[in-house]
Amino acid sequence: MSRSVPARASGTAALVRTLWETRYRCVGGAFPERTIEDSQRRVSRAVAAAETAETPFWAEAFANLLRDFRFLPGGRIQAAAGTAHQATLFNCFVMGPITDANAPAALREAEMTLAFGGGIGCDFSALAPHGVRTSTTAAPGPLGWLKAWEAMCARSQSIGFRRGAMIATLRCDHPDIEAFIRAKQDSAGFQHVNLSVLVTDAFVKAARADASWALRLLPTGTEPGSSRVVRRLAARDLWRSIMQCAYHSAEPGVLFIDRITAENNLAYCERIAATNPCGEIPLPAYGACDLGSLNLTRFVSRPFAPGAAIDFDGLSRAARLAVRFLDDVIDISRFPLPQQEAAAKASRRVGLGITRLADALVMLGLRYGQPRSLALAGHLMEVIRDAAYGASIALAREKGCFPAFRREPYLAAPFIQRLPGALRDEIARHGVRNSHLLAIAPAGSISLLAGNVSSGLEPIYAPTWRRTMTTPRGPEVFDLTDAAVAAWRERSGGDGLPPAFVSAQDLSIEEHLGMQAVLQPFIDNAISKTVTVAEDCPFEIFARTYQQAYDLGLKGCTLYRPNAAMGAVLQAGPRARCDAPSSVLTAQVSTDAERPSPPRPSGGDRRLRPHLGEPRPGISEASTGGSDGAAG
Repeated sequence: MSRSVPARASGTAALVRTLWETRYRCVGGAFPERTIEDSQRRVSRAVAAAETAETPFWAEAFANLLRDFRFLPGGRIQAAAGTAHQATLFNCFVMGPITDANAPAALREAEMTLAFGGGIGCDFSALAPHGVRTSTTAAPGPLGWLKAWEAMCARSQSIGFRRGAMIATLRCDHPDIEAFIRAKQDSAGFQHVNLSVLVTDAFVKAARADASWALRLLPTGTEPGSSRVVRRLAARDLWRSIMQCAYHSAEPGVLFIDRITAENNLAYCERIAATNPCGEIPLPAYGACDLGSLNLTRFVSRPFAPGAAIDFDGLSRAARLAVRFLDDVIDISRFPLPQQEAAAKASRRVGLGITRLADALVMLGLRYGQPRSLALAGHLMEVIRDAAYGASIALAREKGCFPAFRREPYLAAPFIQRLPGALRDEIARHGVRNSHLLAIAPAGSISLLAGNVSSGLEPIYAPTWRRTMTTPRGPEVFDLTDAAVAAWRERSGGDGLPPAFVSAQDLSIEEHLGMQAVLQPFIDNAISKTVTVAEDCPFEIFARTYQQAYDLGLKGCTLYRPNAAMGAVLQAGPRARCDAPSSVLTAQVSTDAERPSPPRPSGGDRRLRPHLGEPRPGISEASTGGSDGAAG
């Protein structure tokens, strides 16, 4: 029976149970799954099957890694590993090139990928502009073809409660870029596809110089360098149009494609023109993302106490084992298309990231976005980076390098140049198993499964709030308390807030971007981060934030400004303060290659003990709406 009004459920425990039962529990498998731990054992056994020797040993090691949610594999892994489901273990894919000649076939490939449970990224830049004569007819243009992809995604959603996720990109010099930018101004249009503009360094430079900008027509099958100019316009006007549309409808987002290209470890053998739907994995044609997140709070000892500390040795060990886990996933996964399997196994890309950063900072007595929290977060990611690359080098010695590895050009990549010399020397001698190793995903559903922890690198949403989740039974509402707040209240016996607590709405835009910027130098893929700003945020501040994101060395930027066109879900969420951007953040978070590392702890105990902050005034609880996300 359908429900017009969401059913009321209880709190976090009920949400975790519902999420597990509807998304991650395998019913009818070889082993009954009565608890989440049973599901974790099923996943561990399935992934360990990729090991040619000592499979039981690795199954137990992986089970220990997953126990107590220390490591959260991507949602597709948790849902499908070790089952008979016709599903992939990869969260998302970037599809092959789309041209007017192959668009119908490309659409079928995209539909098959969604049917296997993978989200998709598609670049529409190779399509002829609207109205241009092709061999037989006038071209429908990128938006004309995008309507077919939109309908396909809508069909995908109609056959299940998990919606099909898709991002579409278009380069900033495509003749149809203005129509693409405006595509979501109508709230009824393109509801199932996210849009992002591929912004080049040349375009940013032209916009800042108030220069003209050429829109170019690419001959069929050629690279962007081979083109002819069809018209010119003011670069600053085009940039302003992007900002105005994002201000009104939260789209398009922007991807700084030249930076993505320059920082790609495999720039010598592949071209990137799109990302997965959430933006944390830039991928070549048919590339795939294999994701997992380390739960940082499981590495905090003595939370909320003066001696609260991060166990960096434990974190490093977990990161090394997680790399092996994710590498094994590549070998046991089904793939919707043979081209996707070939691409995944040629590079063996993985995306190891973090979740519950904000909760960990609260437990350590550090306010999110402040200098000490940034220093700690950067050091955390540096430790994970070094452990991940060390593990991948060891795997290369044991199992071989990724097939596309070429020693000299790989070692010349900017990210690899920033690795410690000892790691670079080891890569030169032994190679590396995985071309890329690090990404910070939203980790939304899997963080809920772990007990409603703060997701990814995002700040805590609010002390308490109300979340609506779509289930096979219909929408259900859960009253939730943030996990760190709940732990503090259990410890203190009261209903207050931890001294270092700060919610998303307490932070400025600069503090949001600052956390992303301090982590990006240690991430070889990318970071998913969305800043939701207040509806009354002035347009000029909103627009300057994108410029600031570019200056901070980020690979992309998305801001949401809730308004009447955006619907109730975003309107209900907490918003960042819209303080005027300044030079403070740029000075505080340097992204130069020679940026000094955060201060390391001295002595044999590799723990960083921050001082607890002074108690802060209590914050009244917020009850806000939410909805079930698409990416698990």
